[in-house]
Amino acid sequence: MSAVALDSPARMRSSAAEPTRAALWTGRVLSGIAMLLLAFDVITKIIALPSVVRASAQAGWSADLIPVIGWIGAICLVLYLIPRTAPLGAVLWTGYLGGAVASNLRLHLPLFTYVLPPIYVAVFIWGGLYLRDARVRRVLDPAR
Repeated sequence: MSAVALDSPARMRSSAAEPTRAALWTGRVLSGIAMLLLAFDVITKIIALPSVVRASAQAGWSADLIPVIGWIGAICLVLYLIPRTAPLGAVLWTGYLGGAVASNLRLHLPLFTYVLPPIYVAVFIWGGLYLRDARVRRVLDPAR
């Protein structure tokens, strides 16, 4: 008997509990809501809407950086939408949204309308991914 056979990647993959149909769809919906919100944010930054440029300038961001920030978000979005790279996309989005929280806190913006929404989006990103991706469940809940 070989211990390697018991711990093979194929065995680990098959032993990971598949999500229930309800959990899978809940994960897809949570991820979808987050991605719609973030896609809107990315598009408004890439096309540099005047209102976005104005708000970003008030936050201390140079107008020429707004499209760059938008393209960084677009890369994160694409990575999150590809199932194989979704965990990497989630990690990158977490960093991106953490920057938004830090910027809003630095400016002493209202908690409920500026500081907490990026945290809610991050919860949707990770909650959706947890419910639909067995790899994430294995990492976050190794007892499974």
